[in-house]
Amino acid sequence: MSITYPEAIVIGALQGVTELFPVSSLGHSILVPAIVGGRWARDLSVSTPESPYLAFLVGLHVATALALLLFFWRDWVRIIGGFFSSIRDRRVDSSDQRLAWLIVLATIPVGITGLLLEHTFRTVLGKPVPAAMFLLLNGVILLIGERVRRRAALEPESGGGAAVAVDRRLSRVGYREGTLIGSAQILALLPGISRSGVTMIAGLGRGLSHTDAARFSFLLATPVIFAAGVLKIPDLFGPLGSGIHGQVLAGSLAAFGCAYLAVRFLTRYFETRTLVPFGLYCIAAGAVGLVLVA
Repeated sequence: MSITYPEAIVIGALQGVTELFPVSSLGHSILVPAIVGGRWARDLSVSTPESPYLAFLVGLHVATALALLLFFWRDWVRIIGGFFSSIRDRRVDSSDQRLAWLIVLATIPVGITGLLLEHTFRTVLGKPVPAAMFLLLNGVILLIGERVRRRAALEPESGGGAAVAVDRRLSRVGYREGTLIGSAQILALLPGISRSGVTMIAGLGRGLSHTDAARFSFLLATPVIFAAGVLKIPDLFGPLGSGIHGQVLAGSLAAFGCAYLAVRFLTRYFETRTLVPFGLYCIAAGAVGLVLVA
């Protein structure tokens, strides 16, 4: 079993787009190879314990996280600065300090759950039929969430530039509510459920606008995706990564470029639009995928 360069580039680009679009990267990474069939279905299986595909996905996760870091680098400079200044001063006063601790607290539940259950979920549910079913369910969640969401409760705040103003609004989200929003990422351990999608729905349910919910979703996803990749980097230099380093580089470059373009597009898209088109797509793709792979 190995990974070819065409497989690496296609799956890398797919990962970069679907990790940030609310359509589930893991669900697509399972379904697309299964639908193509043949060597793709054999080489690109996340449920096979010794598949090099697992090591390959590590590189894609790191590349996606780096794209997010690059796009939001000014925000992360302020947030990380706020985190260390709050430790130094032993208090949380500024919006950057509050947002930093909000992200930390919101990341803890999915971090613990991922360490304990990721392997089980992947091996038991990381197959085409469950992935198609969860992708369909993801679409239903997006549509229902849009229908019952609370209208934006945090009013716009002028001054300091658009990004700074959004971060100020996000910093006013309570720690309890922020943790609940971040905990929604746990559902993304299920193949077919989108991390950004369920986090945005949770944010909309707590009164965030689409713009603020999307931004908070991307900020929350960055440390989780990066940590998931870094923790498994040793796999790339072990038996699983043997002979595929070139393919990992090619796929990672594709993932990085597509992820950067995706987050740039989505931050503008959600200024005026909703999750409804993505919900309809997931229902259609999940239903078609279920028919093709069942």
